[in-house]
Amino acid sequence: MPMFSKLLIANRGEIACRVIRTARRLGVRTVAVYSDADVDALHVTLADEAIRIGPAAASESYLSIERIVAAARSVDADAIHPGYGFLSENAKFAEAVEAAGMTFVGPSPAAIRAMGLKDAAKALMEQAGVPVVPGYHGDEQDPSYLADRAGEVGFPVLIKARAGGGGKGMRKVEQPHEFVAALEAARREAEAAFGDGAVLIEKYLTKPRHIEVQVFGDRHGNILHLFERDCSLQRRHQKVIEEAPAPGMTAEVRRAMGEAAVKAARAIGYVGAGTVEFIADVTNGLWPDQFYFMEMNTRLQVEHPVTEAITGIDLVEWQLRAAVGEALPKRQNEIAIDGWAFEARIYAEDPSRGFLPATGRLAMLDFPVDGVRVDAGVRQGDVIAPYYDPLIAKLIVHGPSRSSALARLESALKACRIGGTITNLDFLARLAAEPVFRAGRPDTGLIDRSIEQLTTPVVAGDEALALAAIAATGVLRPMKSDDPWSSLGHWQIWGDAHRSVAVEHAGGRSVVTLAARGRDQFAVRAGESTFPVLVLDRFDDGARVEISGEQRVFRFLREGETITLFVGGETFVLRLPDPLAEAHAGEAAADEIAAPMPGIVKLIHISAGDPVTKGQPLVVMEAMKMELTLAASRDGIIENVLISSGEQVSAGAILVVLKAESGE
Repeated sequence: MPMFSKLLIANRGEIACRVIRTARRLGVRTVAVYSDADVDALHVTLADEAIRIGPAAASESYLSIERIVAAARSVDADAIHPGYGFLSENAKFAEAVEAAGMTFVGPSPAAIRAMGLKDAAKALMEQAGVPVVPGYHGDEQDPSYLADRAGEVGFPVLIKARAGGGGKGMRKVEQPHEFVAALEAARREAEAAFGDGAVLIEKYLTKPRHIEVQVFGDRHGNILHLFERDCSLQRRHQKVIEEAPAPGMTAEVRRAMGEAAVKAARAIGYVGAGTVEFIADVTNGLWPDQFYFMEMNTRLQVEHPVTEAITGIDLVEWQLRAAVGEALPKRQNEIAIDGWAFEARIYAEDPSRGFLPATGRLAMLDFPVDGVRVDAGVRQGDVIAPYYDPLIAKLIVHGPSRSSALARLESALKACRIGGTITNLDFLARLAAEPVFRAGRPDTGLIDRSIEQLTTPVVAGDEALALAAIAATGVLRPMKSDDPWSSLGHWQIWGDAHRSVAVEHAGGRSVVTLAARGRDQFAVRAGESTFPVLVLDRFDDGARVEISGEQRVFRFLREGETITLFVGGETFVLRLPDPLAEAHAGEAAADEIAAPMPGIVKLIHISAGDPVTKGQPLVVMEAMKMELTLAASRDGIIENVLISSGEQVSAGAILVVLKAESGE
């Protein structure tokens, strides 16, 4: 059957770039859509055409059905690919696409609707004979009624938004007295993310694993699965590292899960790529009668590359072929597992601050290339803005065995160099090396149990501080060979041969002293150590040096008072305070509660004159699709509230002021 001639991608970032690559290989022209924040985005430059669809706010651009359909009509697109997120699981969008005479690359609106609400989906799966998690999936939403049902299920329980996914509108509740507050927070988040605050209640399994099965259907009634992925490594119910196949999987359990997933897809006449998500109770290992249906994602998953790696199948190509009416190109018995694959999601976020999303310009973006697949939606120089998910890239590796693939993952993560924003790279590297995970025994609670060791910032050692000081003082700038004064070495003519540099780091503040000992030779004192350093070679962004008799290659990025140092597979973000600016700085504003990043004020718990205690929630913000709660820094009385609910605030904006302690 003839392939589409022009495909509009109703998305942005890495998934838009991913779809464009396959479409181009198939000879399909592509159309990108963009908001005002994405005028120069990578997906815009990769596509054959690009159309503006609105302001930066997703609600006025990437979530606007009318604007996207109008854009597709204006360029005579004959199909729309929704990617993932945004409108990808919106039945009204699929209907609007079809009503406009175009093909929606995905399942039918009826199939999307059948799985769109978790409560209805679970009831449907029960009827189809697919096992479901014990819980309450009804329509009654009165808080006291839900609290009673939670008590019947037995604590701990999970409150889950019935619409959407990605961890939004989800809260774990340990005790009955915590239920109402958790319910309110889940409903707010669900309403903001999906426009639907209704929830369901599920039993929380104490040692669960999240295992999902990739399914595919065509318009000829053929449905098959492409094996499983393990997505148990999660933080805040969002996946971090995924792998395929699942470790510890037996042929018996794989067959049972695959059959259940196909049964679920067949129950709704599924067409295209979909994922049936199961939760398995692994208290006593994996068993064919100890897994339960959680939900079905009626779209392509973020983690689809690991399935592509072990099967050799381009899932986007299969999506496009199924959408034009072709039969699936393979039968179930023609698909086999080849090796092992991992995917790590690299985010602009600060793990040491509760994974707070970060912004900034990607002044350095360097990924490994040998044997590594990188799916990215940004380039060096791009800005991570506060409007969308802060995903930088997905790093995918493949190997003949789990151990070999995991070794490649660790090596690849350490080879990444990203500067200009805080990232979770160090967290990912530590997670990949975590003993329980390495042993192939992941579960959804692993990160929470190990959170301190996984997120505590790495303290720069004396050698790293010495290298940072060398970079900071400018001695790595090339000296002109035709300059007669260069032969005299650094600092010899116009000042003291010693320089001191103050460096602030995770371990505190250190003063590093450099003494010139001749051309390109220095004695560097950091902490209790003195290092002889010889500069052997200079690069644009680093150097090769001999330090204490051993050679080191390091790179760095200097931006204002911040220097990011890359050495030995580790990244250190250090601050070089300006002593003149510090001399004029006042006392730390501990009495001011500031916005940690740009966002919208969702809820204000206090008013001027209210007494508060240290740690008491004051303001709830929403930023980068995440809800942030800002708390009082100390006991005191609220002097002023400078914001109102619904207000957009910038990073650093003062939101609440406590009365000065001297005035209390």
